[in-house]
Amino acid sequence: MLIGELAQRTGASRRSLRYYEQQGLLVSRRTAKGWRAYDESAVNRVRNVRELLAAGLGTEDIVQVAPCLDMKTEEFMACQDSPAETLAMYERRLAAVEEKAAELDRYRSRLVARIARLRAADPATSLDEVLRRAEESEAGRGR
Repeated sequence: MLIGELAQRTGASRRSLRYYEQQGLLVSRRTAKGWRAYDESAVNRVRNVRELLAAGLGTEDIVQVAPCLDMKTEEFMACQDSPAETLAMYERRLAAVEEKAAELDRYRSRLVARIARLRAADPATSLDEVLRRAEESEAGRGR
């Protein structure tokens, strides 16, 4: 199949497909006209790459699970190729996500404090009321 059909079947843009190829995550062959052509297995590969990118992994991480990428998504999730290395990679990525989440929580707290100070100037809303609302909002999100 040509790049346009692969893009349509996977929801990936042509540009993304070329990038995946550049990163060693996807392989194509060239037609006589020089167009990229892909095997049927590329559909699963691209879907799995997109799933991993959506989970926060980078292309350098995904290369580590490359032997499993051609599997159907259900099988891919259970792929046991180098499980210790794969688990370590997932745990490193999770730690990075947790760190980023904590950083975003700190930003949020600072912004709430600034907003509270600015809203305190509104005679109709006291600072305590603004802070109470912020705390209720945080509790409602399970923080």
